[in-house]
Amino acid sequence: MVKSTPLAPEQIEAMVRGLADPLCTAEGMELVHVEYQREPVGWVLRVYIGKPGGVTIADCAAVSSQLKDILEIKLDAGIPYMLEISSPGPDRPLSKIDDFKRFAGETAKIRTRRDLCGQRNFSGTLLGTLDDYVLHMLGAESVAIPYQDITKARLVNYNGDKTC
Repeated sequence: MVKSTPLAPEQIEAMVRGLADPLCTAEGMELVHVEYQREPVGWVLRVYIGKPGGVTIADCAAVSSQLKDILEIKLDAGIPYMLEISSPGPDRPLSKIDDFKRFAGETAKIRTRRDLCGQRNFSGTLLGTLDDYVLHMLGAESVAIPYQDITKARLVNYNGDKTC
């Protein structure tokens, strides 16, 4: 028997995005974000979904049931994981460049893979995007953060609903 090599978390996240996005669209929802990470309970595959008016438990259950079946057939992660389907909540992840446009004016935290202006963690108001840069306000100054350098971004205490 040939044992498969575990895939890198980024590879699994990309594969799950490709499988979950059409499912969410068919269900009238938006795939917000996918995380695959090691936690104290083991590996967790967390899929955030959204829709205008908010996500219900029934929405999460429907996506979970269907996605679980799809992943059993299409995804060989090489290690066991727990699947979680969740609404984004008040600290909504920002994954797509369009998210940074859509949530302009909201407060966000952004982490980068390399130092920019002497730091890697930014907190302030999103100003939108320009080409492949996310514009972020820090106090009285703005910073252009290359989108490809962002490793993690989340809204802070968001309680509105911008349509998908």
